[in-house]
Amino acid sequence: MLRIGQKNALRIVKRLPQGIYLDAGQQGEILLPNRYISNELNVDDVLEVFIYLDSEDRLVATTETPYAMVDECAYLKVIAVNKVGAFLDWGLQKDLLVPHREQRHPFKVGESHVVYLYLDEHSNRIAATTYLDNYLEETSFYFKENQAVDLLICSQSELAYKAVINQTHLGLLYNNEVFRPLSLGQKLKGYIKKIRADKKIDLCLQLPKRGKKDESLEVVKKSIMTHLIANRGHSTLSDKSNPDEIYATFHVSKKVFKRALSSLYKERVILIEKGRVSLV
Repeated sequence: MLRIGQKNALRIVKRLPQGIYLDAGQQGEILLPNRYISNELNVDDVLEVFIYLDSEDRLVATTETPYAMVDECAYLKVIAVNKVGAFLDWGLQKDLLVPHREQRHPFKVGESHVVYLYLDEHSNRIAATTYLDNYLEETSFYFKENQAVDLLICSQSELAYKAVINQTHLGLLYNNEVFRPLSLGQKLKGYIKKIRADKKIDLCLQLPKRGKKDESLEVVKKSIMTHLIANRGHSTLSDKSNPDEIYATFHVSKKVFKRALSSLYKERVILIEKGRVSLV
């Protein structure tokens, strides 16, 4: 069955001056224009092509791969806005439409947004929406705690970042548990922290090292000592420093960093002064 908005493996049935025609079963034959064709292709060869509708609503094939396909989310740039909606660059010659009704806030040229691509069941046109929660599940019965997942940051509130999980679900990364700057549209690895009683999904960026607190603290202490030695015994990274600056250097939260500093101070290895840490 032909899947519009997805990759399809189709057989070449004939070659004409305007391009190659592919067998699409009940959908008939679909043109692959000359600009996507190499001379090595022959009748009966099978090609993997992306299928969508051209500007005249005809099925057409391309060997190009868009930035996202139907049933996927992507962070895409707005390149035009008119009375129909906004148009996004998704890597193909024909731009991707986001109808005005599918924009949570009005789009402006030059902005980028996380959108979900869907196939309009009436027109077979590919379009996009910012209402991800209409298509992605926010509860789960099969994710497991500590399971590794792929994340796409799609929004932020005062409480948490919301992220797309494996292109199928939505979950939360709480602000007070994120110790590095994140940005809209950022892709990163993460983990299922827990499935709440209401089956909604909490996420984290690193797994807790259960039973290894002392060991992990020693690693941070060694990193601090190495940092001090490399900087002639002094550092402006202290217990008053910005959490992002601490994470950029030591890859730990400010809380863990302060515990390590306190431990080194009690061992009389370092001095902690206002905005400064020094070797004794």
